[in-house]
Amino acid sequence: MIAAALAACASGPRAVDADVRTHAAQPPGAAVLQGAHYRFERAPAAAGQPAPERLEALAQPALARAGLVRDDAAPRISVQVGGVVNAYWRDAWGPWGGPSNARIALGLGYGWRGGGFGLGYGWPMWDPDIPVYVTEASLLMRDLKTGQIVYDTRARHDGTAHDTDNVLAALFAAALEGYPQPAQTVRRVGVPLLPPAGAASAPASVPAR
Repeated sequence: MIAAALAACASGPRAVDADVRTHAAQPPGAAVLQGAHYRFERAPAAAGQPAPERLEALAQPALARAGLVRDDAAPRISVQVGGVVNAYWRDAWGPWGGPSNARIALGLGYGWRGGGFGLGYGWPMWDPDIPVYVTEASLLMRDLKTGQIVYDTRARHDGTAHDTDNVLAALFAAALEGYPQPAQTVRRVGVPLLPPAGAASAPASVPAR
C-alpha cells in the first residue's frame, strides 16, 4: 500500500484544483460573450510573468473549448491573458498545524530497565527542500465597441507541481468554467492535468533560499 502511494506521488497530480473568481456582464451586455470572435490584447508584462505569446498559446485551447473563436480580422471582444508563478517554502509545521511536505517516517524503540518496559516513537520527518508553487491565471475580456469589461475571471492553484505550462493551461480551463454564465461566487473547480497542445512544459524558477 505504501509503495502504491509513493508511486502515485511520483507520477504527479492528475488534476488541478483551482479557486476561481469570476465577474461577468449581465444581460443585455452579456450577449456579446456568446460565441464571440476575439483577438488578444497585450498589456505590459509583469515581473515574473511568462511571455505574452506563451500565455496566449496556453489560453487559446481553453477559449476554443468555451466556444470563442479567434478572429484577428473582425473581432468583437478583446482578451487579455495573465499568468504568474511564484514558489515558496512552507513553515515546518505548515499552515494547518502539521508538518508540510511530510515524508513517511516512523521510528520505534523499546528498552528494559529497572524492571520496566518503555516504548517510544519519532515524529514524521518533513522535507523543507520541496517548494510549493502558487500559480495564477487570468482572462480579461472587453467589448471592443464600448470598451467595457464584460468578463473578468481568475483561477489560482497552490501545490508542488512545477510543470508550469501544464498547470497554467488547466487554470485557464478552470477560469472559463461556466462561461458565459458562471457562478458569481468564489468556487473550487477541478480540471484534468493534461499537456497543453503545442506548448512545451518548462519548470518555474525557484527563488534562492
